[in-house]
Amino acid sequence: MAAKTKNKNQKFRELILYVARETESDLRYGRTKLYKILFYSDFWAFQKLGHSISGQEYQKLKNGPAPRQALPVIETMKREHLCAWAERDHFGKVQQKLLALREPDLSGFSGDEIAIVQDVIHLLWQFDASDVSNLSHRFIGWQLAAEGETIPYSTVALGQPCPPTPQEIEYGQKLAREISG
Repeated sequence: MAAKTKNKNQKFRELILYVARETESDLRYGRTKLYKILFYSDFWAFQKLGHSISGQEYQKLKNGPAPRQALPVIETMKREHLCAWAERDHFGKVQQKLLALREPDLSGFSGDEIAIVQDVIHLLWQFDASDVSNLSHRFIGWQLAAEGETIPYSTVALGQPCPPTPQEIEYGQKLAREISG
């Protein structure tokens, strides 16, 4: 069973190492940003390719979506000397930055998958943890989930929430009147 779990998480482990390696020079990169890069990469891949990159489940947490298995997988990787957390002061807060201690093995990834991860890293580069957290709170899948609940990949098809137009409100009220008799 342990070998099966390791195989299931192998691509996720390599993705974590890849993101850590690619964001080494990003002064705003820390644990929160790592989780959001993984989240957006997986959900955008699902939207564009029909499957996630890592196969991981994401859960709703207070600061936004996070991979459910991130902590145990990263702890195992630390014990295996594949990565390490570096802590530093970042504007009065402790920033935990994951460092890759070896090059990632990208042989299990398609070119499209790596391109998506690169796009996400590029798009989020300018943002800090608060920014990416706030941005993820706009995702309807996160909004609809209860804290700790899995965010379904299919929610990428729902789009961003927006207030209903006056016409939509009027139509909804008309339907409600018709149903109530």
